[in-house]
Amino acid sequence: MQLAVSSADQVYESTLVPEEGKPARTCCGLLGPLRIGVDDADEPVSLAPKIRTVLAMLCVHPDQVVPVSALMRELWSDQPPTSGLRTLQTYVLNIRKLLSQMAGREPAEIAQEVLVTRSGGYVLQSSGMRLDWLDFMELADRGRAELAAGDGRTGIRLLEEALGLWHGNALADVPTGPVLESRRLHLEESRLDTVEALVDAKIEAGLHQKVIAELASLTSEHPYHEGLHAQYMRALALNGRRARALEVFGGLRARLVDEIGIEPGYPLQQLQLRILNSHAPESR
Repeated sequence: MQLAVSSADQVYESTLVPEEGKPARTCCGLLGPLRIGVDDADEPVSLAPKIRTVLAMLCVHPDQVVPVSALMRELWSDQPPTSGLRTLQTYVLNIRKLLSQMAGREPAEIAQEVLVTRSGGYVLQSSGMRLDWLDFMELADRGRAELAAGDGRTGIRLLEEALGLWHGNALADVPTGPVLESRRLHLEESRLDTVEALVDAKIEAGLHQKVIAELASLTSEHPYHEGLHAQYMRALALNGRRARALEVFGGLRARLVDEIGIEPGYPLQQLQLRILNSHAPESR
């Protein structure tokens, strides 16, 4: 789907037309570049940067009044232009036009039922919409619940489905102010927690060999993350590669001591001792 954008502040027509006779369900994705579409067919869109910021602010606060003051701070910090309020209203109008095009509904209907003006701000009504970050949170919670109940297979499937919703870093192409930056960090931490839960579940299910390559990449991407390094060490040791597991510990310890001035935590040190004291044969 392509949106024609004539300037930094305007959005015109979309070439996407909802299927005739079928109510369109608008989908908005924040887990990666901003994506929008209907009936799960969401794709990256060309939107002016500040319009992305307003849409993202509304999407991370569904069914809540987002104050005009908060939107203006997110857009311009503490120095909004003289025309800031009128410009913000234009951005909201453009978003309503976009949602109207996506859903095949009149802009007035969108203004009354989807992106609604309230006293002091705007509300994005979540009914009839899909927000990928909410789907991610729900799937991740269900996956953990299944794991806690002893159903490893279902738990792994749900966690994999949750992580499959990601298309890159959260809010990858959205200019962020303090609120969106905080939400971005929260989503990234939730993603990493879910990755750890999935890896733990796979190791417990005896799939340690299948996670080694992924953990090698993850520990390279997160060179100070002790939890991921512990999982990497466990998977290597379970695969008979004790020497490599101890090398991973040594590399992490050197980085922590040399660059931060701290030793690895007690759980990681205990894992190192268990691997040192194990007698599993080395695999070649």
